[in-house]
Amino acid sequence: MPSHTPNVPTIQDIFSILPHRYPFLLVDRVIEFEPGVRLRAIKNVTVNEPFFQGHFPGLPVMPGVLILEAMAQTGGLFMGQSQTEPLGDKIFLFTGMDKVRFRKPVVPGDQLVLTCFEARHKFTLWKMRATAEVDGRRVAEAELSAAMVDRSSIV
Repeated sequence: MPSHTPNVPTIQDIFSILPHRYPFLLVDRVIEFEPGVRLRAIKNVTVNEPFFQGHFPGLPVMPGVLILEAMAQTGGLFMGQSQTEPLGDKIFLFTGMDKVRFRKPVVPGDQLVLTCFEARHKFTLWKMRATAEVDGRRVAEAELSAAMVDRSSIV
């Protein structure tokens, strides 16, 4: 049975914070969490991912927008876990992504290590930095901003 590290969100915590599910949940596991400082998670990239059928046949490359989405989901976990109050009916919607850079292609067999840090917030608005690495090499980075909203306000 896997051991549980204190403060590190479990898969059940991920499900309770993020509204995403298969095939759009792009965070497999949280591996490190320091409240208000940093959250690090992983996404195992397999050839069975549905997007590889068309991106690109014979040359599978993870779409950059999905790497960015994985970083955003990691940011959502970071914000959700950093709250002092339970989220209840609230979720995070990303309002901006700046200084986005893709450095290297991500392919089947890679393990993305996703990190969000340097978070600051005022009222319901959050800003943070995010990176994605494979084998210790940065493959993407961005500055993310989000707003905490009621789920019911989205409809």
